[in-house]
Amino acid sequence: MPLLALGLNHQTAPLALRERVALDGARLPEALAGLGAVAGVAEVALLSTCNRTEIYAQVDEGRQGAVADWLAQFHGLAPEALSDYLYRHEDEHAVRHLFRVATGLDSLVLGEPQILGQVKEAWQAARSHHSLRTPLDRLFQQSFSVAKRVRTDTRIGAHPVSVAYAAVRLARQVFSELDRATVMLVGAGDTIELAARHLVDARVKRLLVANRTLEHAQVLASRHGGYALPLAELERHLPEADIVISATASREPVLRRAAVQAALKARRHRPMFLLDLAVPRDIEPSVAELSDVYLYTVDDLEQVIEENRASRREAAEQAQAIIDLQVEHFMAWWRAQGRQDALRSLRSLGESAREEAMLRAREQLAQGKDPNEVLAQLAHQLTNKLLHGPSTALRQAALDGDLDLLRAAERLYDHKDDPQPAP
Repeated sequence: MPLLALGLNHQTAPLALRERVALDGARLPEALAGLGAVAGVAEVALLSTCNRTEIYAQVDEGRQGAVADWLAQFHGLAPEALSDYLYRHEDEHAVRHLFRVATGLDSLVLGEPQILGQVKEAWQAARSHHSLRTPLDRLFQQSFSVAKRVRTDTRIGAHPVSVAYAAVRLARQVFSELDRATVMLVGAGDTIELAARHLVDARVKRLLVANRTLEHAQVLASRHGGYALPLAELERHLPEADIVISATASREPVLRRAAVQAALKARRHRPMFLLDLAVPRDIEPSVAELSDVYLYTVDDLEQVIEENRASRREAAEQAQAIIDLQVEHFMAWWRAQGRQDALRSLRSLGESAREEAMLRAREQLAQGKDPNEVLAQLAHQLTNKLLHGPSTALRQAALDGDLDLLRAAERLYDHKDDPQPAP
């Protein structure tokens, strides 16, 4: 039963499609249950971030296509609308992919640390909804260990680079003096928290934090010397903002074109820099058509990110070497599990034959039959039961010329070196 990693990310799919298949926490239980009910799917976990939506599953051979079909159907898309953008990795390639994701080697910003927390959240969600079994559960736990080792043994995390960091770098290119700028942060998650830290380091003049839950905005604002406001007051305070950085989990835009147009009028068309880090997008795309507005999304951070890639390339090569070794370790365990399955099956067959023979022997003894005769029949029945399958297979192997099976049987039943019982 193969391990499968299937999904799309910033390298394979445009933002418009990524936001169509993004999964928020509210729909995750429904998605796990629905995918787990697909015929041939034994276990599953779902990972969805601003840059990727991925399915990790153990599936029956030949059922991989059903997983891709489910993903399209769940999001109301035709399968062909997704097929050109999906990647599929199986077994060791799926293992390597998850390890690369967890360590940040597959991220938009090479080595960014937030992805590991998101992988852990995906694992915990799958565990809490009982959609994991031993193989996938162990794979995720080993990915955490691999990520920790990469962080410890390489310099992949030596510099504070993240999507939030790249966003603030880009803002500094537009507004060279952030100490004169008012920045509005929309949201209160990890990305906004990191953006707030980098903005404070850059000595931003004023920081506003808007969030649907005011208490969360207040906590974040108090940590960084900002001013908190409820999302309902976003449009009223928007004219104050020179820079807006937004990253919420909303399924619909939180900032519409009309609101930005009104803010520009109130600002007498002083330019605004808007950076939308959310998937699905927080800022209505048509805002980009307005004069005096500079709207960027996560896909527009390429220049800053390329600088990051260059600085971390050597560390990435070292990280990949660690990952390759750990893939071998996991696959060795995986193959051993397959061999143990065969051993468990053989033992189960033997125990079943024994119980059947013992039951018949007890019945005969209860009927008053001679114990010696019952024991002889038990031994004969048990021997026949255990040897029938192997004998049939070996006779057929001899007819077919299957030398591999015949040699394996010779090794399996060769007792020349077994210790002899004491006389």
